[in-house]
Amino acid sequence: MAAPAFEVHVSVTGLDKTYRLPQGQAVAALSRLDLDIRRGEFVSVVGPSGCGKSTLLKCIAGITGISGGTILVDGVSVKEPPDDMAVVFQRDILLDWRSVIENVLFPVEIKRLPKEDWRDRAREWLALIGLPGYENRQPWELSGGQRQRVAICRALIQEPKLLLMDEPFGALDALTRDELNLELQGLWMKTGKTVLFITHSISEAVLLSDRVVVMAANPGRILEIIPIDLPRPRSLDIRETPEFGRYAKQIRRLFESLGFLKGVP
Repeated sequence: MAAPAFEVHVSVTGLDKTYRLPQGQAVAALSRLDLDIRRGEFVSVVGPSGCGKSTLLKCIAGITGISGGTILVDGVSVKEPPDDMAVVFQRDILLDWRSVIENVLFPVEIKRLPKEDWRDRAREWLALIGLPGYENRQPWELSGGQRQRVAICRALIQEPKLLLMDEPFGALDALTRDELNLELQGLWMKTGKTVLFITHSISEAVLLSDRVVVMAANPGRILEIIPIDLPRPRSLDIRETPEFGRYAKQIRRLFESLGFLKGVP
């Protein structure tokens, strides 16, 4: 099990992000946002569509520039994608003309490293995530869940310390999503990586996280940060416990205070 860690890995201070529309109007996507993520921590972000969840992730990833404030990863200001970071998106973005293992090795190839030095490690990751023997399959032969497993392996091939995940399971069916939730928890507990996980699912956030960040929109801001004190490893059965229900209810009530989920039991 990953040991508790208290050193700050990601520090976001006073973050502002403003987009300029074609007509010239300025739209505040994020405003005065503060968030520290400890090393080895699993943090999920939930909130209504348009609240800036994905924008926050892209700013931390160095994919999108910021309008104000600071973002530090390992104490270094983020101006471009940090070296020791990987991103998993909702769409797997696999290259259909390459085999599974060649997709996993793609980041190695981009960095002009010798692929053969990493091939055994790629096989290990595929086996660890439930795809042993799939190395020579083509992406079009895989299910949606299997494709996303390959995308996760591709992100992890070079052992990044920081893993950013933008609704990685949002397009999957409920059973596959449950299975991948448990596999992701197992990977995180074995590797101790820092994970920032964007999701629309309250249940998924509570199941996986050390803390859940609840965001509001117009402009995007943090409404509350909720520590999740549940024992690990967490099985799917924990969702039926009163403790789990209390956390989920607390988050739902925050959404209700924003005018969302009215009438939802």
